[in-house]
Amino acid sequence: MKTRILEPADNAHSGQLLIRNLLLSGLRYAPDKEIVYGEHLRYNYTTLGERICRLANVLSHAGIGAGDTVAVLDWDSHRYLEAYFAVPMIGAVLHHVNIRLSPDQIAYTMNHAEDDLVLIHDDFVAVAEHIAAQIPSIKGYIQLTENDQPVSTSLNTLGDYESLLADASPQYDFQEFDENSVATTFYTTGTTGNPKGVYFSHRQLVLHSMAMSHALASQEGQPMLRSDDVYMPMTPMFHVHAWGVPYVATMMGVKQVYPGRYVPDNIVRLYRNEGVTFSHGVPAVLQMVLGCEEAQDTDLRGWKMLTGGSAPTTGLSQQMIERGIEFFTAYGMSESCPILTVVQLSAEERALPPEQQAAARVRTGMPIAMVDMKIVDPDGNALPHDGAAMGEVVVRTPWLTGGYYKEPEKSNELWQNGWLHTGDVGTIDANGVLQIRDRIKDVIKTGGEWVSSLALESMISQHPAVAEVAVVGIPDERWDERPCALVVATAAQALDATTIQQHLQHYVDQGQINKWAIPEQISIVTEIPKTSVGKINKKLIRQQLT
Repeated sequence: MKTRILEPADNAHSGQLLIRNLLLSGLRYAPDKEIVYGEHLRYNYTTLGERICRLANVLSHAGIGAGDTVAVLDWDSHRYLEAYFAVPMIGAVLHHVNIRLSPDQIAYTMNHAEDDLVLIHDDFVAVAEHIAAQIPSIKGYIQLTENDQPVSTSLNTLGDYESLLADASPQYDFQEFDENSVATTFYTTGTTGNPKGVYFSHRQLVLHSMAMSHALASQEGQPMLRSDDVYMPMTPMFHVHAWGVPYVATMMGVKQVYPGRYVPDNIVRLYRNEGVTFSHGVPAVLQMVLGCEEAQDTDLRGWKMLTGGSAPTTGLSQQMIERGIEFFTAYGMSESCPILTVVQLSAEERALPPEQQAAARVRTGMPIAMVDMKIVDPDGNALPHDGAAMGEVVVRTPWLTGGYYKEPEKSNELWQNGWLHTGDVGTIDANGVLQIRDRIKDVIKTGGEWVSSLALESMISQHPAVAEVAVVGIPDERWDERPCALVVATAAQALDATTIQQHLQHYVDQGQINKWAIPEQISIVTEIPKTSVGKINKKLIRQQLT
C-alpha cells in the first residue's frame, strides 16, 4: 500500500499538542466566568491566566525547568488547578502526591519520582517534616495556606504561595517543545508491593481532554458538561487528574468550584450556593454526600453526576433517582488517564420514567471516541461481542500510559501483545456496550462456578435496611472459595445475617444466582474499609478475614 507524505513548508508551525493550548479557548470564551475555592476565594478566568503566569515565574525563579519534578500536596483548590497548567507548561513534571497514603508510602513515591520542589498545604507540613530527611532530591518547599500567616516549620521554605505570586510578573513567555514530553505523574496502589508510578505526556493529556469533552458534551444521551454548567469535582485532584475534567472544564470556560477538603455538608452547601450542575465521584463518596445532614433539606434535582471507580449499586442508584440526580456511569483506570467508556442513553431509554432508566445508567458504557476495546481469553484470543462471553478487557487508545515508571517488567505485563490489560472481566454486547462483571482478582470461584462479587453487592444493596455492602471471596477447603459479606445497616433499621440470606433467596428462586452464592458469613459492621481514593478496599478486607 502506498503512503503519501507531504513535506510542510519550511516556515510551517509544528502544531505540537501542549497543555498550554487547552488554556486558549477558556480565556477567550469566558474571561469573566469564576473559579471558586470554597468560601475562601473567587476570581475570573482572566485572573486565572495571570496567576498561571505568576506561578510559572515563581517556579522558574526557584530553578525549576524542563524535566524537573514539582510535587503538590494540597486539597482540591484553585492552587492545584493553577499547578495543573503552570508546571507542565514550563516543561516540568507535575507529581500529584496521594495525600491519603501513609507517610512511608508518601516518602517512597516522592523519592521514586525524584521530586525537586514541593507545593505543600499547611495541613501536611507535619508529615513532610517527618519524612523530609528521607527525600534528598527536594530543594525547597512553597507553603499553601488559608491564613495570613503560614504555620511555622523546619522545612526549607521559599515562602508562602500567595506572597510569592503577588511579587511575580503576570506575564510569561511559554515556549513550545516536544508534545511527547512527560507532563504529569502519580502513583497507583496495587494488590502487592509499593505504589507504581504512571505518567502522561502533553500529547496524551490533550487528546484525552478533547475526547472527554466530546463524550461529556456532544451526545444528547449524555449531556453532562456544557458551557453554561457549573463544575465541582468530588474526586480528589491527585487522583488521575480528577478524571481529567479540570482540563476539560478550563478548555470549555465553565465556572469551576473547588471544595478543598471533602466534607459532605460543605460539598452540599457549595452545590446549593454556587449553583453547581455537574460533579463526579466514586459511589462511596456519593453515598456519604446523600447521607449527610445538609443534603436532607437540599433540593438535589438537576445535579448531573458522573460515577466511576465501581458501578453504583442498585440501592445507591435508587437513592439518586429519588433525589432527582441525573447520573451516568463511566469506566477507566489510573493507567488509562482515565476515561475509557461512558454510558449513553438511547432515545427510547431517555423516554422512560426515571426509575426505569436505572438499569441503563449503571451499565459500564460505550467506549468514547478513539478507544479501541475488546475482551480476550487467558491466551489472548479475542472473544465474541455477544453480551454473554466473558473475558479480560483490553484496550488501545492514544492516551494510555506507556508503562510504570522505572519498572520495565510490570510495564511489559501491563502491555501484553500490544494491548493494555485492565485486569477487569467483562462482556461486550453487539452494540459495543461494555459491562464489567468483576475484577479478575475479585471474582469468586465457589462450587465449580464463578460468582460476581459486584452482582452480589448489587442484590444485597436493594434491601431497604442496607446502607453499604462489600462482598469478597475467602478460601474454603471444600468449595475452593466462599463469598463473605460486610454490611452496614441504615441508621433507622435493624439488620442481621439471616435477613440478608432470606433476601438473597428471592434471587435464587428467580434463577438469577445459585444457592451456593448466598454468603454463609455475613457481618454487620459500622464501617467498610476504603482505599485512599474512596474505593472499597477488598484487599484489606480479605486480609482481615483470612
